[in-house]
Amino acid sequence: MSNLSHYSQATRESVWATFQEMQQYLKELHAETDRQREENDRRRKENDRRKKEANRRKKEADRRREEADRRREENDRYLTEKFAKTEKLIDQNALRMKELQKTLGGMANSHGSFAEEYFFNSFEEDEHNFFGEHFDEIRKNIHGKKKDLEDEYDIVLYNGVSVAIIEVKYKAHKDDVYQVLNKAETFRIFFPDYKDFKIYLGLASMAFYPDLEQECINKGIAIIKQVGDNVVINDEHLKVF
Repeated sequence: MSNLSHYSQATRESVWATFQEMQQYLKELHAETDRQREENDRRRKENDRRKKEANRRKKEADRRREEADRRREENDRYLTEKFAKTEKLIDQNALRMKELQKTLGGMANSHGSFAEEYFFNSFEEDEHNFFGEHFDEIRKNIHGKKKDLEDEYDIVLYNGVSVAIIEVKYKAHKDDVYQVLNKAETFRIFFPDYKDFKIYLGLASMAFYPDLEQECINKGIAIIKQVGDNVVINDEHLKVF
């Protein structure tokens, strides 16, 4: 009976107030729900934007990487082709240089052989009176070798007391004088039978220049050169070695 009397006490005003409270609560609940839904939509849109931005950046990074790979491949191909062309050019130049050296070497040997034959024939046809002495024998291309020492003598003239050693050059240079000076010492080593002989030295060349002639004069080496169709010997300054 007490419960029934409690409900029976509710008035129309109190019911209306309760209804309005409920309506207000539902209104606020709907508003909060709408706010949360809008916030969720905003976050979803932000996430979508960020995802799209991330995808865009990834695609851009992929594009740049592909471009870098393409450029690297092009650069590698260019360098490979360039290196191949350079190697081919080097090989061609090396071959040309080798052929040129062979040609020049052949020309030098040819010129040297010509000069040797020219001066040897000139000496052979003469009466063998050189350096104030008469020589009985003339030989060419004498080779000496002993252990690690080796030398060659272009023209050698002999008599019973003296030896004349003549170094022949197609076109002599000042440095050749020191090569000539060494001939006397090596000749005595290779041919000890002549160790007590007087040795004369001469430098024969198709052409001389003033400094070369002066160096020969200073060292006591005979100057033998071509003048016109003749061989001229300057031995006034000659020394005995």
